[in-house]
Formats: sequence, structure tokens, C-alpha cells
Amino acid sequence: MGLDPNSRARFNLRDANVLLLDSNQLGMSILVQIVTGLGAKSLFRCTDVADAQSVAQGNQLDLAIVDSLAPTGEGYEFVKWLRREGGEPNCYTPVLITTSHTPVSQISLARDCGAHIIIKKPFPPITMLERIIWSSKEGRRFLFSDTYIGPDRRFRDLGPPKGEEGRRRDDKDKVGAPGAASGGDLASVTAALAAAATADVDGASEPEANS
Repeated sequence: MGLDPNSRARFNLRDANVLLLDSNQLGMSILVQIVTGLGAKSLFRCTDVADAQSVAQGNQLDLAIVDSLAPTGEGYEFVKWLRREGGEPNCYTPVLITTSHTPVSQISLARDCGAHIIIKKPFPPITMLERIIWSSKEGRRFLFSDTYIGPDRRFRDLGPPKGEEGRRRDDKDKVGAPGAASGGDLASVTAALAAAATADVDGASEPEANS
């Protein structure tokens, strides 16, 4: 169950630095209306990847909402760059990808570039609100490897597979294992976003799907 539009949910981004990347003027206008409606005052409006990279290099970011920039997919490349070259703490920034097309191939690209979630256009403000809240609270581990940097791509903890009762318990006991973030830096980023976005939300829960 998602947020009830008629609830007294309050969510304020007034202290958050929010990067918006969208080359479409109408798309940017919609994003600005949504995030300013959530209280955001510090917005970085970028229409291309070079501009977004410049902003990320000079400012600490709490949230990034990035269009896929179809058909070239440059938005995905920006997220990859942010994860690998953005430096701390920006490499841990919660990133939401927006796109007008969500075939499996596009969802895979969003997942594999290191984004937290993909949102299909057009979307109502309540959907964006739900995804921002969820991304700030879901607490997935941050993973580092030669081919992927980003939040753990496994959304749900369904417990160990049948017949392998101890496997995941053993994995969790391996604190500081190679390829996994210790959690300190990521925790500070998610805590900063949660603090910047003061929330009192009735009935918020994990989205059923990332589209």
C-alpha cells in the first residue's frame, strides 16, 4: 500500500540540495514544480550531463532526479559517472531515474547504472513523493565491484533459499567483506537526506515495483 493522498503526510526538502537533470523544458518544469512543492529551495537545474557533472563536482548533493535522456541514454552514463567519479559523499547520493519508456532493457540499464529506482513518465506528484521517501529510508547496502557501483540490486529480503538456511546468515556475519561498503558513509548520506526531508508519513511502504 502506498501513501494515502488524503493523509496528513508531511515531507519537507527545504534543507536538501537537489540536482535535476532533464533536457526537456516541460519535463524540467514538472520536476521543479514537484520538488518545490515538497519544500526544496536549493535546486540545481541541469539540461545536459556536462552541466550535471560540474554541479556534482562543486556541491554536496542530497538527492538527484535524472532523466534517462533517451534515445542516447546519457542519463544512465551520468549516474555511472557519479558513482565512480563523483567522490564522497556524492557517490552515495540517492538517484531516481525518470523515463518515458520502461521496457525490460531500460529497467535493466537503470538498475545496472547504480540508480535507486526508475519512475515511468508521466507520474503524479504522489508517486515521486513515495519514491523519494522510500529511497531515503530503504537502507540497501552499497556495493563496489569492477562492473557495478551502487545500492544492492536485490530489493526484498525473502530469507535464505530452502535448503540453504545458514547461507545468508553466514554472509551477514562477514563484516567488511570485499566489494561491500562498511555502511558508515552511506548511512551518513541517507541520514542527511532523511534529516533534510523531515517526514511524518502515514502508511508509506516499499513500492511494489520500480516502474
